[in-house]
Amino acid sequence: MQKALLIFILICVSITTYGQKVAMSSAPVTDSVRVKINKSKKVKTVDGVDMFAAKDIIQNLTIDPEFSILVKAIRVDGLTGTFKSKGPITLFAPNNAAFKKLPAGKLDTLMKPAHNLDLCNVLTCHAVSGILNKRSITKKIRKGKGTAVLITLAGCTIKATIDKNDNIILTDENGNKSTIEIDDIEQSNGIIHVINGVLIPKTKAI
Repeated sequence: MQKALLIFILICVSITTYGQKVAMSSAPVTDSVRVKINKSKKVKTVDGVDMFAAKDIIQNLTIDPEFSILVKAIRVDGLTGTFKSKGPITLFAPNNAAFKKLPAGKLDTLMKPAHNLDLCNVLTCHAVSGILNKRSITKKIRKGKGTAVLITLAGCTIKATIDKNDNIILTDENGNKSTIEIDDIEQSNGIIHVINGVLIPKTKAI
């Protein structure tokens, strides 16, 4: 894990220092969200937008306007290649409403070139190597006697639990909680779960 974290830090530092972007290989809680699955075509429709399992994470996020902030952040930070790589990657994707919950000015600050490394940490703390569908996350939670600890690409930890309504709750390193609103959106290079909050890692000394 220490070696993987060191590699990640070097990648983020290279993004900041040289401007080079390195690709890394490898029950809904709101009535306003309408989801249906067409298994024969491997399509999941979210709020009227079709996401195809044959497309990669970036391709699917780009066609849904509810993820415009996330897509912009990924592009600003030069991580497009990471989320277009073969993976597989599990992405806990904050929608626009989630980003708007951040403290005033927080997102604008993260988008500035001087905070490129901070943005890199935030974005990759939403991604886990491999495919973790709802079933496998639930299994990990039960095995962990109520809590599953997930290690992200950035090396930070996310704690997954299940609430009384059978929703999966993700808690970041600062104690902030987000709920998986839509799960198991298959991608050609992984899987997406839509969350209603932004996961913020603790600041680490480098």
